[in-house]
Amino acid sequence: MEKILLKADKRSEIGKGGARSLRRRGIMPAVMYSGDTSTPVKVNSKEISRLMFKGTAEHALITLELHEAGKKISEHPVLVKDYQLDPVTDDLLHLDFIEVSLKKKVVVTVPIVITKDPVGIKLGGIAEHHLREVEIECLPTQIPDKIEVDAGFIEIGHSLHVSDITIPEGVTFVTDPKEVVLNVSAPKVEAEPEEEAAEGEAAEPEVVGKGKEEEKPEEEKKE
Repeated sequence: MEKILLKADKRSEIGKGGARSLRRRGIMPAVMYSGDTSTPVKVNSKEISRLMFKGTAEHALITLELHEAGKKISEHPVLVKDYQLDPVTDDLLHLDFIEVSLKKKVVVTVPIVITKDPVGIKLGGIAEHHLREVEIECLPTQIPDKIEVDAGFIEIGHSLHVSDITIPEGVTFVTDPKEVVLNVSAPKVEAEPEEEAAEGEAAEPEVVGKGKEEEKPEEEKKE
């Protein structure tokens, strides 16, 4: 698990006006929740945005180093509880941190990374991904950055389930083990076009004497 240290300062700027003022200066407003208390804090916008969009901070334990009046006053193990993005630009606007106990298990979501493509793909199959992340339960210090999965054994017509994934010791799945992570389906075969009908239709067989009176023998003609 990657160790993340993030420096934060207590903030007195509150409200929408204060938050906008901080963002203009490259500072991100945030709140740290601990039990029944909440502490307004501020962090470097570039640093936290880099960690969030890299996918590191969202699933990891962070040591929040809290400062006041330029001096370090405490350290807090926290997780990202929630965050807010600008609906137009997708810029990070605000974060909520929640302090956790290093001795109590937490439920978090971590990404699934496929390290080897299914063998069924090489045979023409089509891989369909159903889960990109799973919920797990573990101690904060045991949270993996990601869960790597070797799907190389999956053939056409078969699936990879959560129960097929090997996870580190001390970590358990909260996601239903029966959930399908991916499956490989057979390629769709386009139906061959029907043979074109033979050009024209077979000629109707000629009927001998059709429309003609049968010719009588000579003897009958003389009578």
